[in-house]
Amino acid sequence: MPVARPLRPVSLTRRRLLAALPAGAVLACTTALTRGAFAQETPAPAPEAAAAAPAAPQQLPFSFDALSAEMQGLAGQAPQTVTLPESFLSGLTYDDYRLIRYNPERARFADLPDTQFQLHAFHMGWLFKEPVLLYDVAEGMATPMAFDTDDFIYEREARDHVPEHAALPGVAGFRLHNPLNRPDIFDELIAFQGASYFRALGRGSAYGLSARGLAVNTGLAVAEEFPRFTRFWIERPTAGTGTIIVHAAMESTSLTGAYRFVITPGGETTVDVTARLYFRNDIEQLGIAPLTSMFLFAERNRTKFDDFRPQVHDSDGLGITRADGDMLWRPLANPARLASSYFVETAPRSFGLYQRDRAFENYQDAAAHYEKRPSCVVEPIGDWGRGAVRLVEIPSDLEVNDNIVAFWVPEAPAKAGESREFAYRLRWGAIEPDTRDARAYVLETRAGEGGVSGVENTEGTRKFVIDFKGGLLGNMPGDVADSLTIVASAVNGQIRTQTLSQIWGTDIWRLVLDVSADGDKPVELSAHVAGYDRKLTETWLYQWIKA
Repeated sequence: MPVARPLRPVSLTRRRLLAALPAGAVLACTTALTRGAFAQETPAPAPEAAAAAPAAPQQLPFSFDALSAEMQGLAGQAPQTVTLPESFLSGLTYDDYRLIRYNPERARFADLPDTQFQLHAFHMGWLFKEPVLLYDVAEGMATPMAFDTDDFIYEREARDHVPEHAALPGVAGFRLHNPLNRPDIFDELIAFQGASYFRALGRGSAYGLSARGLAVNTGLAVAEEFPRFTRFWIERPTAGTGTIIVHAAMESTSLTGAYRFVITPGGETTVDVTARLYFRNDIEQLGIAPLTSMFLFAERNRTKFDDFRPQVHDSDGLGITRADGDMLWRPLANPARLASSYFVETAPRSFGLYQRDRAFENYQDAAAHYEKRPSCVVEPIGDWGRGAVRLVEIPSDLEVNDNIVAFWVPEAPAKAGESREFAYRLRWGAIEPDTRDARAYVLETRAGEGGVSGVENTEGTRKFVIDFKGGLLGNMPGDVADSLTIVASAVNGQIRTQTLSQIWGTDIWRLVLDVSADGDKPVELSAHVAGYDRKLTETWLYQWIKA
């Protein structure tokens, strides 16, 4: 990598390392697990022929259609697992792994003229025991990328466990760098590591939530399956281009797949995904465009945590834009027990996990900077038909646990012998609420004991305080409150009281609901404000599980 464009230093902490590992395995449990356990789940199948890179570079023709045909053919064969001989890689511990980093002076594509992208690889070892193979694609021809121990920097004790000039059978994944934030520094842009996980950044963002290529039987009674990207083909960036294209082969017990990622960095980094899937077995629940994140606490559950920080989360809500443009907002929760919600839709415009709160003072974490965590929005390309956005929330006591996942579930389950194609765009960054229809958006959700403050109240009620900001409602004076309608409902519960008022001197209106539960079932809440023959706010949704 040219000295004129040094990499911004990145600290290698346990959270940073664990963050790259599969998080979805936790969804089959009723309690949250740490990320470190996930990589040991379902064995990731791959053809034995792909277990080791060729001894000498050999160019072969490549195209996305050819990859798709290959993966369709593999779906008709039994899955195979990678078998690697014992080597120094087998003995690398967490302490060793954290002392290993890619040598920026050996960044791939750094020698190309006027390049906007550079590639760094992740080392195998510790929890990353299965090789990922990379290929450099230029003018329709693919050349294997060979890596050895000279490509990495081994600090302190790690040097004692790693031989010099030793060829590696593959890598654990890779990341792409780009002058995202300033022209003289190549910042990390996107990383692929662990099963089918990847994460991207918009300008000014810091890593938070992750995406996955696919979710298979997540959060069901049957065992979850973790498809894995086993090979990547990276199209060599041309001079001055602002886009890079990555292809990937997906392999798993029940399916194979061919993926294409068109990555465009910016204030909002976009990743256009095409996924072609080929099924070996029937799948009970297919999860398309899964997003994985962390929500520990905020104003609605802060009393459970003795912490100096007001909030700790990578994402604070699930947003769904329906086919008619209506916006649903579901604040995230850290429930007392495993919780699952289905939002049935037909051809939604988008869904995503958002970090709406961007104020440092609401987090007070000068190390993690949760206010910089990106939102990620999934925008379907083409008609996805009828299905549901599923949200799974898992109890967690620690912020190292990814305990939130959201994905699209097609109405028709996948059957053996079928093939399906899905296309969508991922937008990563500090995405602002969509106010084009002049509806107020949910700024914050707070919760506490129900009833009137300062006096003894009947037990069993919960108070929810929803602040709506902006839009036409925000421009209205407070004395029009009697002309507005609260449209609220509770399934498996009762709304005992409801009030709406403007917070004086602001464009914020506050809706307060006191709710009781009919029994032990989750209470499903919905509310919005209407008036003057129109809907004035997005729809607030929440699932309250009475502890």
